[in-house]
Amino acid sequence: MYRSKTKSENNIRFKILKSLVLVAFAIIAVRLFVLQVIEHGAWVAKAEKQHTLLETIAAKRGEIYMMDQGEPVPVVLNQATYQVVIDPTVTDKDKLKNVLEKHAKDYITADIDKIYEIEGLRYYVVAKKIPREVAIKIAEEETPAVWLKKTNQRVYTEGEMASGMLGFVNADGIGQYGVEGSLNKELSGEDGLLKTTADINRIALSIGSDNTKIPAKDGKDIVLSIDRGLQKGTEELASNAIENTNATNASVLIMDPGSGEVLTMANLPNYNPGDYSNVVDASAYLNYVTEVPYEPASICKTFTFSAALNEGVMTADTTYFNQGYEMVDGWKINNAEQRSSLYGTLDMRDALYWSLNTGSIYALKLLGGNTNSINQTGREKLYDYYRNKFRLSQNTGIELIEAEGYIQDPNEGWGRDSVYANMTFGQNLGITMIQTATAFSAVVNGGIYRTPFVVKGVMENGKLKETERTDVVEDKILSDETSAAMREMLVNNRSYKLRAGIDRDGYEIGGKSGTAQVVKNGAYDDTMSETVGSYMGYIATAGELPKYVIMVKMWGEDQYLDGGIASELFDSVSNFLIDYLKVKPGV
Repeated sequence: MYRSKTKSENNIRFKILKSLVLVAFAIIAVRLFVLQVIEHGAWVAKAEKQHTLLETIAAKRGEIYMMDQGEPVPVVLNQATYQVVIDPTVTDKDKLKNVLEKHAKDYITADIDKIYEIEGLRYYVVAKKIPREVAIKIAEEETPAVWLKKTNQRVYTEGEMASGMLGFVNADGIGQYGVEGSLNKELSGEDGLLKTTADINRIALSIGSDNTKIPAKDGKDIVLSIDRGLQKGTEELASNAIENTNATNASVLIMDPGSGEVLTMANLPNYNPGDYSNVVDASAYLNYVTEVPYEPASICKTFTFSAALNEGVMTADTTYFNQGYEMVDGWKINNAEQRSSLYGTLDMRDALYWSLNTGSIYALKLLGGNTNSINQTGREKLYDYYRNKFRLSQNTGIELIEAEGYIQDPNEGWGRDSVYANMTFGQNLGITMIQTATAFSAVVNGGIYRTPFVVKGVMENGKLKETERTDVVEDKILSDETSAAMREMLVNNRSYKLRAGIDRDGYEIGGKSGTAQVVKNGAYDDTMSETVGSYMGYIATAGELPKYVIMVKMWGEDQYLDGGIASELFDSVSNFLIDYLKVKPGV
């Protein structure tokens, strides 16, 4: 039987309904308060993000110049290329794939299908290094949400020349190795920023009060002190030397000993910086002049003799008794030259002339004040000259990637006397070519150590602005008399090596060779099956201080290369330099 609701029951239901409505309104009010007051900033930012386009304005990478007959010429340029950028939430995948396959198949850098599987992705680069003519064809297809972003590709106008010194720029636009790597910050500049209102398709609009444009700061155009013609000619001569000997590698450094300016820095074989991945291994990228310490062998006798001369304990006429070997710490250290006519009393001029290890060891004894044995005083003095004055095994400060190398502390380790005996003729240490050549420059230039440099300046408004060098070392480490005495001995040393016709009237040419044993399986290879040949020398107009220092290094795995082979390349480079730079002879 149906019973009608009482008035009391209806009132209760109404009250419940009213309460529910009030609770609902309260919840809505609280939520609105949270959205409009507490989370207001976050929601505004989210809305702005959806309607704001942030676009990086890429800075133009600086170009690189070399000197040519006194004028800067570009050797590394930028070529305009383009990237294809898409918004996968808007861009039609099938049309995109069709357009790219049709026009830019060789430039695709992404898996298109996988990109579209990434949820929420709004920006992706799908193709790179697209030439302008290809970019025009892609633009004509008018595919929605496809943008062409202008970029720059490095062009190395001289091909492989100086690649070990120049380095390259990788796929991410970052400089690697050489000048490109060490000066990447200066060359890169600073990217700018464009912030503007965008429509639903992420297309920039010209409206909006928050539009911002921060201009990009282009990288600096760097001018190197390298002489392009001298670099090219030197590399050709080094390449010929490799072809005509059993060497597989060669490095040549030419610098001005009076200023520290580097004119040539060659490493062979070269590679193509524009196709840098096409090498056998990463060792092809190394700059052996600055990055790889080695043992230059008897070239270092120049430094040992200079130290003894400068300390006043030796002259070129100082004599000692040569028996062909020295016993140090139980080790027999032999001379390479063992002809019987050299046994007996010799002077230090002859010791350098014949590159006798016993002679350089005797100079170390003289540094210690004891002609019979090596002592702590001698070791410490040699260390002071090698490490502190000549700055061997220390970074020189040149604007390139450098390795420091190593020289053992004179009072640490086992067999200290034998270690230092070997150091007098350039073994049992590790130094770079740039360190060695800079120290040698101080020996022959009047005794002044100067920081080497390879950056001459920057291009501004089409003109060279030379760098003001305020942080360089210019230290008088040897006396004028020591430098003059060493030049006389080095010139005398050259008289033994005139096979290549380097004896040119009006020029003073001196130098020293080195043939270094290499370490195999933790010990020196006494079979001499593999050696490194080096030569260090200078060229001067007769009657003047040296104008050029040239250092040559030649090597090959399991190959015997001596200082004589390196000296022949030195001769070739010297003759070329004199003719190319028109070095005037003295009267």
